[in-house]
Amino acid sequence: MARRVIVVPTASISDSLLQTVVWAHAGQDAEIHVVAPASNISRLDWLTNDEGDARGEALELAESTAEATPTENVQVDVGDSDPLQTIEDALRSFPADELIVVTLRDADAGWLEKGTAETALDRFSLPVTHLVVDDS
Repeated sequence: MARRVIVVPTASISDSLLQTVVWAHAGQDAEIHVVAPASNISRLDWLTNDEGDARGEALELAESTAEATPTENVQVDVGDSDPLQTIEDALRSFPADELIVVTLRDADAGWLEKGTAETALDRFSLPVTHLVVDDS
């Protein structure tokens, strides 16, 4: 049976690193659900529910991340502005064996993204792989 992995990118990652990690953790026949939170949003836009630009950016990020996975069995979605809510929602429709969370360093991350991987590890009963990428 193929492993099921949810990939939650809040930042872009190199294709080769993502492929290596997915391959090592799930194999070539993995079922992947890439769900990018619409978390690149200002506090004002968040308060006024003006998430259009953030959702568009998240869709682009989810699609480019999905293209980099080493499998053809990939679903793509945009999630809530809160990355943890995004994971919770994704798990309802896609019971996963593992989470792969891609973020910037907390010092560079957006206000909704800080501490996402650590909190996911505490909150969800799944293995969590945290990939930290540079903001360059």
